Amino acid sequence: MKNQQTLSTSSQRITIILVIITIILSIPLVAMQFTNEVKWNLTDFTAAGALLIITGLAIEVVIRNVKAITLRNLLLAVILLILFLVWAEMAVGIFGSPIAGS
Repeated sequence: MKNQQTLSTSSQRITIILVIITIILSIPLVAMQFTNEVKWNLTDFTAAGALLIITGLAIEVVIRNVKAITLRNLLLAVILLILFLVWAEMAVGIFGSPIAGS
């Protein structure tokens, strides 16, 4: 019973992750309909989607495999920090690396 409940919870979390990614990616899509300030193309949506999916799956792996609460929270914070730094680098080039969008 517990194993089936774990599988159900795991698949529910993955579904929630995918829904959240879809909502996040729909924000620039909707904004493009109302303003010329937002100009994303397929490459932008693909890169953002890949970054969000990788982050979501990394979070799922940590939640599923790490039992110590403190370590789990630390790893989740590190994953989110990496997401924000990579996103900022891709958006405005805060480090000046080759993946910078500017």
